[in-house]
Amino acid sequence: MQQTTFSALSSNFLGNAPRWYKLTIIAFLALNPILFFINPYLAGWVLVLEFIFTLAMALKCYPLQPGGLLAIEAIAIGMTTTHQVKHEVVQNFDVILLLMFMVAGIYFMKDLLLFIFTKLVVRVKSKTILSLAFAFAAAFLSAFLDALTVMAVIIAVAMGFYSIYHKVASGKDFHSEHDVNNDHQVTTVNREELEDFRAFLRSLLMHASIGTALGGVCTMVGEPQNLIIADRAGWGFSEFFLRMAPITIPALVSGLCMTVILEKTKKFGYGSLLPDKVRTILSDYDKYQDKKRTKRDVVNLVIQGLIGIWLIVALALHLADVGLIGLSVIIFATASAGIIEEHQIGKAFEEALPFTALLCVFFAVVAVIIDQQLFTPVIAWVLSFEGNTQLVMFFMANGFLSMVSDNVFVGTVYINEVAIAMKNGQISRDQFDLLAVAINTGTNLPSVATPNGQAAFLFLLTSTLAPVLRLSYGRMVIMALPYTLVLSVVGLTFTYAYLVDWTQVLYDLSLIEHHSDALNLIKNDH
Repeated sequence: MQQTTFSALSSNFLGNAPRWYKLTIIAFLALNPILFFINPYLAGWVLVLEFIFTLAMALKCYPLQPGGLLAIEAIAIGMTTTHQVKHEVVQNFDVILLLMFMVAGIYFMKDLLLFIFTKLVVRVKSKTILSLAFAFAAAFLSAFLDALTVMAVIIAVAMGFYSIYHKVASGKDFHSEHDVNNDHQVTTVNREELEDFRAFLRSLLMHASIGTALGGVCTMVGEPQNLIIADRAGWGFSEFFLRMAPITIPALVSGLCMTVILEKTKKFGYGSLLPDKVRTILSDYDKYQDKKRTKRDVVNLVIQGLIGIWLIVALALHLADVGLIGLSVIIFATASAGIIEEHQIGKAFEEALPFTALLCVFFAVVAVIIDQQLFTPVIAWVLSFEGNTQLVMFFMANGFLSMVSDNVFVGTVYINEVAIAMKNGQISRDQFDLLAVAINTGTNLPSVATPNGQAAFLFLLTSTLAPVLRLSYGRMVIMALPYTLVLSVVGLTFTYAYLVDWTQVLYDLSLIEHHSDALNLIKNDH
């Protein structure tokens, strides 16, 4: 009886995850209290690495459960407190609102998005041009919208493409109900074709993901930490863009050039072409949709287009917090389309809410990093350098820590620390401005190395699309590697060689001003 009960318990724990994975998580939970008793600082870093492991194994088990167990244990043994976790959640509430409402809002605009991108994929024959278009579009949109919003759009489009082909490959009609996770329905002759299509979509997704980073680093609304940095420094939209330009513009150009190179060389998982049969199916679907489109459907597309314009204008002008603008999109889109039943609206939240819960668990890990002062030695070390070398070291330190942590957290911690250093007279205001540029570019560019470095990448990894396309943590790291190397080298080079001179030129042309006013410095509770 006891053996049966134990067997049932082991089967229930983390469900269908591999046995070795379950034992690994149990080992982590047993090890952490012992390590914390011996050395709290070491235990903190081990916890961070354990959490990264759960992210890396996202296709084996969604990270919310194992990561949540680790976070709960960390609170229980005293690594952090519930108060600190709540503080981190509240401080990042804008990001949570973004996930809850903006991603759901995009769900109700998927008809328009699928219409536009289907036309693009069907009519653009060159994979290189198509990849470049996806990367540039993602970069442009991310400069005015949040990268998570752009990623939600791209995921919706890719899932639409995949679902269309998977239905046909399974012998069904376009309008049939279908489970895209069940490959057993796909006929044998279509299996190889399906793998080629997966590779094609994976490469487009990764190009677009990198594009969100290339554009997101350029403006103060591109990433959450950009807003925090701009606020601390007292910069407006144009000043932020101009100060970042000597690094961000070369990085953008280099990133787009790398897109072309990777498609031409077919290295690192890129270069897969759209199979002819799949193109035919998508083309047939496009014609099918055009033929069956009613006046009501046309009106709905036009209204969604107007809502899209509202979305861009509202975000670009910062009319409200991103999440609230997303809520307005939900209201406009559902009201205009006649979607008035609760269960119809509920479907839009299925994608975002699990990730929102995971992000709150991540903030618990961030709370451990703060309470155990895991980054403090690194910050003290980089502040010991001077001049251009200090800028380079800040770029490198922010880049490395963003790879293993989260760029929003790293950027926030570093800008607050250098604000304190300036307040205490350790650095000048001019040096603070230069360091702010190094922090922003350092957190945004090298962080493409891992999915946990950027929220948009993590959102892609934990989406329902990643498993069906076989897009694992390891595969994302490999596919991002050439971009990581190029963006890191370009960022370091231009930070060291041109940042100071460029800033002086901006001063001489009176495009920016020396800020002698008091900064919006770090709050007492941090």
